[in-house]
Amino acid sequence: MNQLSLIDSPLFGASFVDAGMRDIVNFEAYVAHCIECEVALAKAQGRLGVIPESASLDIQDGVRDFQIDLERLRRETEIVGYPILPIVEQLASHVGTSGRFLHWGATTQDIMDTAMVLQVRAALKLIDAHLHSVADRLVRLAEDHRATPMAGRTHLQHALPITFGYKAAVWLSSIDRHRERIVQLTARVLMVQFSGAAGTLASLGNDGLAVQEGLANELDLAVPSITWHSCRDTIAEAIQFLGLVTGSLAKIAFDISVMMTTELGEVSEPYVRHRGASSTMPQKQNPISCELIIAASKLVRQHAGLMLDAMVHDFERATGVWHLEWSAVPESFALTSGALAQADFMLAGLQVHPSRMRANLDKSRGLIVAEAVMMALAPKTGRQSAHDIVYAACRRAVEADCSLYEVLTDVQEVRIHLNLEALQGLTDPANYLGSAPLMVDRMLATRPRAT
Repeated sequence: MNQLSLIDSPLFGASFVDAGMRDIVNFEAYVAHCIECEVALAKAQGRLGVIPESASLDIQDGVRDFQIDLERLRRETEIVGYPILPIVEQLASHVGTSGRFLHWGATTQDIMDTAMVLQVRAALKLIDAHLHSVADRLVRLAEDHRATPMAGRTHLQHALPITFGYKAAVWLSSIDRHRERIVQLTARVLMVQFSGAAGTLASLGNDGLAVQEGLANELDLAVPSITWHSCRDTIAEAIQFLGLVTGSLAKIAFDISVMMTTELGEVSEPYVRHRGASSTMPQKQNPISCELIIAASKLVRQHAGLMLDAMVHDFERATGVWHLEWSAVPESFALTSGALAQADFMLAGLQVHPSRMRANLDKSRGLIVAEAVMMALAPKTGRQSAHDIVYAACRRAVEADCSLYEVLTDVQEVRIHLNLEALQGLTDPANYLGSAPLMVDRMLATRPRAT
């Protein structure tokens, strides 16, 4: 079979999709969920007396050895436009005369939506497990490097000293918020969809709501307050959530990829022979996991935008936009799982180089802690005057290519207020970490624990 999609590519697919997620969102799993929904519906209706209980039992027994003909399903879906009628016809033929009670009072979208929700449930469970693992990796980095000084950067330039543990804890905070979000959105997303042709369950008369609740119970899904098949905010929310997750991962990946540059060399992705190698430059170790994560985040972002378009269903049944979900939902989960797996691998074996961090921190020769000198001087001279004095000293240090300390020792307005020992302490970046280590402690002490 010719495979055109990136995520199904024999060359690239394994880099972008976690194998466990591939098992959850592939089309065969989807078809199996559709069959599961049909059988659960018959089971609920048999218990309620909507269809003969004997027919319900025949359907439940018959499905045990049912093997769907996927090639026939492919051909007939191409004709019908949807897979449910072809699935029902094959299953009904297999279970015999009781098959005429299959799909009783249901419509195609009922089964397809509910099957998708079952996939989303399993997919969110795997995403949650990945988030827990990534969080654990970041906890370790935050703990191990709580006090490892490095340059904090704003606008890609030295700003103030931070610690690498602080940076890891900041990354961790976003992952923990995603763990909170997944709990919150699960309650909204995991609802049965069973409402009949126009959403009113008219074909089932007075039994409609009881059947809906019975189906939900069979599948362990929530019962919606009202039909949601033409209001897709919950499904869209799930994909926006994946966009947030991959966005956070891309932020981590971007930081790490820049920190891996030859000029900085502060961290390295895990070493695996030939991983990130160049075909012509033997010295290269490219940030492969970072690149894959960043690419995946951009692809998921496009699907997130697509899902906002998919919310615009016309009246009680959409003309075309529903089809957008068939691409956006499985592919977004697939790509997010791959990005999380890459992040887990990268963070588990991330090589941290504190000596390079310190060397880079010292590269500005004290300029990175000019604020420390200014704040020490300000009570004596006033904040604005202190700013102007230190600003002028910084310019002299840059022009003379010397350290800030050397310049400050010759500035009369400074020397009358600060002695040499004080100046040495103030111009050592390791002494100006603020509350960064304490913030790491607070973050680790107050974060939600794995359940």
